[in-house]
Amino acid sequence: MTTEEIEKLRYPIGKFIPQDTYTQQSIEQAIATIEALPVALTTLVSPLSETWLETPYRPQGWTIRQTVHHLADSHINAYIRFKLAVTQPTIPTINAYPEQLWAETIDGKTAPVAISLQLLTSLHLRWVQYLRSLSPELWQKSYFHPEKNRAVTLAEAVHSYAWHCEHHKAHIVNVLAAN
Repeated sequence: MTTEEIEKLRYPIGKFIPQDTYTQQSIEQAIATIEALPVALTTLVSPLSETWLETPYRPQGWTIRQTVHHLADSHINAYIRFKLAVTQPTIPTINAYPEQLWAETIDGKTAPVAISLQLLTSLHLRWVQYLRSLSPELWQKSYFHPEKNRAVTLAEAVHSYAWHCEHHKAHIVNVLAAN
């Protein structure tokens, strides 16, 4: 498999590209994408056998199971990042976490996907309610991301997490379509 083929498997919808500005309409679309993930993901993975759940989306990539658990891990962190950005008096520095290592923990590798699907369903209900409550001024609040070495506005972050939903959903769709 060529490097280009692996890169296409790794980023099936392309890499996230931050924009200079975001509109209220694009923010609302991003929130709708986040809101839709739990149902879409549940529909995709609930009927899958253990064999399917153990299928990686690319060579040396995560399995479908690990991808589902990663979404829960990532979006828990996202929810906290949004709350910190709004509630802290200064721009907070968020904790980056070693997502690759989290995916290798025992729960990331073996827990039933139903656990993370339930978690995502509840988490996204709270997160979306919170996102929809933010005023236009609050979308300009930010947190400092140490891996990016820059501040990330909440407007950018909501688009990044909407991309994240579609990115990992595409991984799963591609696995199912290829087999």
